[in-house]
This record gives sequence, structure tokens and C-alpha cells, in this order.
Amino acid sequence: MKFNYQFPLKAIKRWEEWSEGHQLADVAVAAEAAGFDICSSTDHPYPDATWLKQGGHQDFEVFTTLAFMAAATTRIRVMTYVMIAGYRNPYLAARAAATLDYMSDGRLTLGMGAGYLKEEFEVLGASYDDRGKRFDATIAAMQNAWKGEVSDYDDPYFPAKNAIMTPLPKQRPGPPIWIGGNSKAALRRVATHAQGWLPFEQLPETSKVTKTPALSSVGELTDMIGHLKGLRAENGNTDPLDVCFAPMGEQTVDGHIDYLGQRLPEYEQAGVTYISYDGRARSWSECLREIELMGDLIAKQSAG
Repeated sequence: MKFNYQFPLKAIKRWEEWSEGHQLADVAVAAEAAGFDICSSTDHPYPDATWLKQGGHQDFEVFTTLAFMAAATTRIRVMTYVMIAGYRNPYLAARAAATLDYMSDGRLTLGMGAGYLKEEFEVLGASYDDRGKRFDATIAAMQNAWKGEVSDYDDPYFPAKNAIMTPLPKQRPGPPIWIGGNSKAALRRVATHAQGWLPFEQLPETSKVTKTPALSSVGELTDMIGHLKGLRAENGNTDPLDVCFAPMGEQTVDGHIDYLGQRLPEYEQAGVTYISYDGRARSWSECLREIELMGDLIAKQSAG
């Protein structure tokens, strides 16, 4: 089992106080030292104030954040968790991803999602109602740009004429794409376009907000992974599949780490290859402590 450290979602709102004088990249340095395999950040450029009051969160710009993290580390991968496909022109996103992957020596994992915040789509001038179709077109357009060839690309959403993109991503044919969400559409995209899946545990009441189905048991997760593997086989996709699962667990740092420690064998048996630890720390000091405690768990499970 490998592990992702998700930068604490509540840190940005009180960053000056939360950080205690430390830099953003220090989080990735600590995560790398503790044995984490990935450090990730989310993507909300201009969120709706009502959503924030209901438990949403602010972000630093995701590619800038990950660039700082990558520049300060040597081994740990960085991941968009998740980049909302519809928020950016795919060629700008492809350029940002290619640059980050190239400059980090091939350490980017591109987590992508359809998104669900209509108000954020609108304020960014993005199209909400057809975001699913545009998501599919975005993946195809980005992968075409990463070929590094002069392109006359015929597409109803993102046509390109006599265009070429270099330098190319360090990872060929491009950084691995992991798709976020629990929906049938997300599974279809993983089966046809991607190398990994980012499911997350949530209750039915939360699913009404995120607009992706509830996922509340290891049994459900096991069935979904089995179904996904079947879909990939039907599509002739024989590449290895990564599944990075984000459990809800407990609210406290100690409680959540104990929760994960007890359930790692179940998750591994279900087909999970990565666990995403969502940072719960309310300060830099607590963040360092939770990273070190998770480091103890990582070392213990690695030793068998």
C-alpha cells in the first residue's frame, strides 16, 4: 500500500496563522521524509461564498502549489486532487501539466474531475451543463497535444490547427491521469482514458452536494473495483490500475490514523493501491505531528 498526503483543506483560510511562519513547500518536505508517496492539492480558483459557509474551502492555485512542493523535494510525487477539467482551456492545462512534469523530473500525477459547483463554473466563464462531454474532450485534447506533433485536430469543442506543444512531459506519453468520483461516468473514463481512479467515501446526504454516488462500505468499494477492472478488460485496457481511496474515518488526527491502521488490510484486499490521508491539522505544529504519526504507520505496514 502507498500513501497520499492531502494538504489540509482548512489551512488556506487562516494561512498566516496556520503556517506559523513556515512555507507551503515545507509540508511536502515533511511528507517525503515520513515516507508518503504523493502530496496533493485541490482546485477551487474562485469558490462560491455560500459553499464556503457550508463547509467548503479556499485553495492556493493548484499548479503553482505543486510546483513549489516539487521544487523542494526529490522523490515524492505531486498530484492535482482534482483538477476540474472544465475550469481551464485544455491546452493551457496541458501546458501547465507538461511543464510541471518536466521540471519535477516526471513526478506529476494528474487527478481530474468533472466538478459540481455550478456557481464556480459560471464565475470562471466555464460551461456547466455539458461538462461531462467537455471532460471527455479535454482528456483527448490534452493527450493529443502531448504527442509533440504539428496538429490539425478536429474536435467540436477544442479544435487545433497547425499547433504544436514542446517541451513534452517527462513521462511518456504523458503524466498518468487519475479520475475522481464514484459515478458510472467516472468509471467509464478510467476504463477508457486513464491509469487510475480516485474514489472517496461519503454518505448519501453528502452525495446530494457533490453529485457523485455515495460510497460507504468496503464491500461497495470491492464491487466497484471489480466492475472497473471488467470494464477495462472489455476496452482492451491492460495497463496496471491504481486506486487511491479517501476514507472518511475519524475527525481527530489520532482517531483517524488508528482507524486507517485497523483497516489497511481490508482496503488492500479490496484492490486499493493508495490511501489518501486528508490532512486534519489546525496548525503547522499539528500538521507536522500528524505527518510524523502517519510516517510511523507507513513504516509499520512497509515492514509487514
